Amino acid sequence: MSMHAAAPQPLLSIIVPAWNVQNYIVACLASVLDQMGPRHELIVIDDGSRDATLARVRTLLEACPQLACTVLAQDNQGIAVARNQGLAAARGEYIVFVDSDDRLLAGSLAALEQAIDAHHPDVIACDFRVWVPDQEDKSHRVGLRYPHALLRDQATILNTFFADRQMYVWAKVFKRAVYEQLEAPVFPPGRVFEDVSTLPRLLSQCASLLYLPHPIIDYRQHPASITKLISEKWCLDLAGALLVAREHLERRGVDASVKTHFDIAAGYFFIGVVKDSYELPRASGRRVRAAIKAVFMESLFGDCASMLAAVRAAQTVSVDREHDARMIRQVERALAGSFVFRVRQTASRKIKVWRRLRRNQKAAAVF
Repeated sequence: MSMHAAAPQPLLSIIVPAWNVQNYIVACLASVLDQMGPRHELIVIDDGSRDATLARVRTLLEACPQLACTVLAQDNQGIAVARNQGLAAARGEYIVFVDSDDRLLAGSLAALEQAIDAHHPDVIACDFRVWVPDQEDKSHRVGLRYPHALLRDQATILNTFFADRQMYVWAKVFKRAVYEQLEAPVFPPGRVFEDVSTLPRLLSQCASLLYLPHPIIDYRQHPASITKLISEKWCLDLAGALLVAREHLERRGVDASVKTHFDIAAGYFFIGVVKDSYELPRASGRRVRAAIKAVFMESLFGDCASMLAAVRAAQTVSVDREHDARMIRQVERALAGSFVFRVRQTASRKIKVWRRLRRNQKAAAVF
């Protein structure tokens, strides 16, 4: 359902995929609507919600007839399909994604407009805020580490991105034309970690990046997101996402330094999934580790030895070189099937699961 008449092309299309978020959607959309003007359009895609999400969206937007707002309703197909639908409907020169349980921080659209008018980059990389509503003292800003405000060197753009490892599409505002350069569907349907496979491909198409040190999103943390639902699919989807990104970078003929930085970022994701896999039943965990090991090895441009050498020689962008080196050594042990590594991870995961259960029990007791 479109709720606006034909209008000039907007500068910014704000896309909000929504599914069963009746408790959050009003605050999310209010944070957007409060900032909107004639250079903006809002597109909300309801992904087959079974609660009052769609009704609340329509009620809220009907109260703003002066703004360019569109509501699309689809059967439940997942966030990737919803994002792709939003992209197909968007008319703006730039795309702003906002997740439906998050908030667009005040002044963000104005800051983006000013940045675009001044520089017109292919992509704007933004800070964000980790938001813990029930424990505001734990809320904090996450700043990116781009060395200059405006970058026109693709290797620096990609290397800093892989060093930061902030794989959130809502923290990057791309030109719509950059999305259109990728084969459809841009976001792989039916997978989690769709951002991980998509962002490196988008950034590899960008000749310019503007770093805007303005936090644009309140990234809501709530118990359901803190407690990851570890499954075989969850583990395998991440490994597959890395392979999709790697194959695209290979076709783009990226610089050797980008390949090294990609491998280090892949190492962090790989070792994280390996550790999480120890929460699965024993047989499932073994099966997952064997599968992701094969995909991870296929995803690498080099090997652990070359990664370690680059880190030790200070040839990489790094937040913490010693931590990078420690991660690479853990990857080596995991790939080698180290008995000590397996024992440590089994014990560590049991302790973490116990602590998580204790936290959840305490939270339930409060309510």
